[in-house]
Amino acid sequence: MTSPRPFLVIGVLASCGLAVSLMQTLVVPLLPQFPQLLSASPATVAWLVTATLVSAAVCAPVMGRLGDMYGKRRILLAGLAIVTVGSVLGAVAPGIGVLIAARALQGIAMGVIALGISVMRDVLPPDRVGSGIALMSSSLGIGGAIGLPITGLVAQHASWRWLFAGAAVLGAVQFVLVLLVVRESRLRSGGRFDVLGAVGLSGALVCLLLAISKGNEWGWGSPLVIGLLVASAVLFGVWTAWELRVRSPLVDLRVSARPTVLWTNVASIMVGFGMFAGFLVTTQILQAPRETGYGFGMSLVAAGVALLPIGAAMTIFSPVSARVSKRRGARTSLVLGAVVLALGNVLMAMLPASIPLVVAASTTTAIGAALAYSAIPLLIMDGVPEGETAAANSLNTLMRMLGTSSCSSFVAAISTGLTTTVAGRLLPAAGAYTVIYLAAAAAAALGATIAALTPRPAADAIPLSTRTSTARAA
Repeated sequence: MTSPRPFLVIGVLASCGLAVSLMQTLVVPLLPQFPQLLSASPATVAWLVTATLVSAAVCAPVMGRLGDMYGKRRILLAGLAIVTVGSVLGAVAPGIGVLIAARALQGIAMGVIALGISVMRDVLPPDRVGSGIALMSSSLGIGGAIGLPITGLVAQHASWRWLFAGAAVLGAVQFVLVLLVVRESRLRSGGRFDVLGAVGLSGALVCLLLAISKGNEWGWGSPLVIGLLVASAVLFGVWTAWELRVRSPLVDLRVSARPTVLWTNVASIMVGFGMFAGFLVTTQILQAPRETGYGFGMSLVAAGVALLPIGAAMTIFSPVSARVSKRRGARTSLVLGAVVLALGNVLMAMLPASIPLVVAASTTTAIGAALAYSAIPLLIMDGVPEGETAAANSLNTLMRMLGTSSCSSFVAAISTGLTTTVAGRLLPAAGAYTVIYLAAAAAAALGATIAALTPRPAADAIPLSTRTSTARAA
């Protein structure tokens, strides 16, 4: 049954994705200050980001499968409730240990975006599905763009605890809005929940993401990192064998191995890498001292405000992507977006000499990211059965996260390997940022190539909106 209030449903679900994405950047402005504020080492404080990353990666596919089995709206509400509890815990945390646990609870809600996309497909009128999914998919990038200036402003003028208190209020409001506005989907996949599959995938992802996120700190050649990578490979092999045997797998690998789904997920990793570079280092360039030859000496808040056009561009070009997908196909939107993303990164690699040029180049990357990210879920859902859309989108969310976490590790390695000293401070050299942006451009270009060469599924001949309405009528 379709919703009689499609614009309201789209607004509520997209705002949920926006709220969840804000959680990801909640502590970023305060990372340099937390060691002193919480009497903890920088290595321990880094777990405020790592814990969120790992819990998000582990729980996204689990929440997607549970949503397909027991109701996407139900699991969506559970995710928002966990975010609220984690935010309250963070606001009252007596020390770093509890705060890390709170951040892990906040990371669990990353599955909200994939669930919201799947709910839209099930409850929206066919002519609203594409635009709704486009906005929901881009909410992750939009939230990341506007999160830094907001959190930076609060961090400069109030206690860090207010960030978590505000997140708790936001989570509670979103919970109520979903409860009142969004209907439950009637589509169910049925079957038993694959507990062993969830445990196996969780173990493999924890080992992989710990190695990726901490490799620069622990040493890429250290026994610990190598051991984690080997353990991850072994666990993924065992997990794959199990998933191919079990009757109701956590992830249907036979469906995921279809060329459209498989190569779209690979392209998603590349696009995630290409997009995240700008979020990580553009603010650093704006805040770097002018003596570096590339910096502009701006404050954290001023740098965040200067980059607000990124969020605006992603908001504006998400519906543009939906229209392009409707007329030319989602693959066209993905290829076009990845090409524009690569162009924006090339422009940033030239280290623009003025703030307007930096804003123009970074906005170009945002436009590309909006076009590409908005098209990816449509391609995924074109290649999977309706009863598995939440699990498939959650797996795709995981692929994007692998791209962003790999980008984070790459940025850390390059920015600490190519350095210069300015006024007694060790800072990344100009060449470091050039290398980072060129690598991001190459990743985006590779993503565009993969998307262009990916074969179309047989169902692609029927638009998603038509197939959705036909299924409902049946």
